[in-house]
Amino acid sequence: MAQPLTLKTLKDLPSDIRVPSYKRADLSPGIVHIGLGNFHRGHQAWYLHRLMDMGLAHDWAIIGAGVRAADTAQRERLKAQDYLSTLIELDPKGKSAEITGSMIGFVPVEDDNAALIAQMADPAIRIVSLTVTEGGYYQNGAGGFDAAHPDMVHDAAQPATPKTAFGAMIAALKLRRAAGHGPFTCQSCDNLQGNGAILRQTVVGLAQLSDPDLAAWIDAQCTFPNAMVDCIVPATGPAELALAREFGVIDSAPVTHENFRQWVIEDTFCAGRPDWDRAGATFTDDVHAFEAMKLRLLNAGHQIIANPGEILNIETISGCMAHPTIRAFLLKVSTVESAPHVDAVPGMTALAYIDLIDGRFSNPEIRDTVRRVAFDGSSRHPGFVLPIIRDALAAGTAIEGLALVEALWARMCAGTREDGTEIAPNDPYWADLKAAAQAAKTNPQAWLDQSRLYGDLGCNAAFSAAFDHWLRMIWSDGATAAMQHYIDS
Repeated sequence: MAQPLTLKTLKDLPSDIRVPSYKRADLSPGIVHIGLGNFHRGHQAWYLHRLMDMGLAHDWAIIGAGVRAADTAQRERLKAQDYLSTLIELDPKGKSAEITGSMIGFVPVEDDNAALIAQMADPAIRIVSLTVTEGGYYQNGAGGFDAAHPDMVHDAAQPATPKTAFGAMIAALKLRRAAGHGPFTCQSCDNLQGNGAILRQTVVGLAQLSDPDLAAWIDAQCTFPNAMVDCIVPATGPAELALAREFGVIDSAPVTHENFRQWVIEDTFCAGRPDWDRAGATFTDDVHAFEAMKLRLLNAGHQIIANPGEILNIETISGCMAHPTIRAFLLKVSTVESAPHVDAVPGMTALAYIDLIDGRFSNPEIRDTVRRVAFDGSSRHPGFVLPIIRDALAAGTAIEGLALVEALWARMCAGTREDGTEIAPNDPYWADLKAAAQAAKTNPQAWLDQSRLYGDLGCNAAFSAAFDHWLRMIWSDGATAAMQHYIDS
């Protein structure tokens, strides 16, 4: 019989489930993590958990936090099970489960973030980390700080009662400076190239709007390490809840993940850090090469297959890889057009990495949905795909497949699949994207004229002509035919 997951029931779980060797009473907090979704629990929290299992880092336990109303439900789920999580590894050779216990609390979710500010102001907290999605850093179309965003305007005007994570971090740092407690490291764990630099831009930029002296102190005293994070972690639904029960655990928020993790971190921590490298992370002075490989091949690769998958009503990423045309499309675009703009890293070439993601995406045990991967394309395409196109145009290399990738995204955003079913809104800017996509059906340039997304790239004659060609073909002949035409060319 399955057991409810709590500290008291750990001893009663089936013997094939790995449980923490450390005791909760031996842990004390050192990290506040904002945005406590599946990825954090299956990735960063797991590295810390494994360190704790070695008898290390017991003073670095995680306090969870959130700034959205929906985070309250997650807090209640995790609080009910003593902040433990069941991690289920979906290896094609066999599934396995373990319980992680590196998280020891979750601050109340409040409109003014008072509890979060107080927790981060505690001198025991030396790292504040975040997973708030690629689009959550208040960047404008040019990649700079969007000071005009209503959330930033609010936090600048009311810095003691902010509504965003960044405003709360600034308020906590102000309290720490006044008390002489010193700074904490601000650590982004999102899929953004230069994520630490982008986090610095947001925090310092917001602080400058209300307190330039504090902004200068944060810029000088806090550190913002860049990092690359990688692990495919699907969303949790009924199937994942049932899978945990099959292992013998009643967990209201289990995490499933692939049998692969990577974390490459710039070693700049102003107030110390856990020795994550003892658990398999990599500290390096050259994060950029690692993150460029991952963002341009894996993250861009996800966009290459998810949009046609949605158009063709394919539910999962592994299902896309089972579609021979979509898989061939991914491999050709990645090999011919993306790889020339990806440098090798120690132990891995671009072509070897493409082989790796071919296997990872094809893993039938991972039910990673096309809808999840295609979500927020207005952040993911500018972040993952468009930089490759810009580099290719500058170098005079091929862009036909990449233009087709963008045309497939435009076709998806028209809001219907080829079988006539409706695609539910799947982007914070869905209404704008849908209007542009429908206009582009007869005038493809209408899509590229979205300057917030494309900037001056939409005016590039070579890219515009290729995009025009492919979007017209998709609408006339279908997505599969267009991809096959590219594959055969």
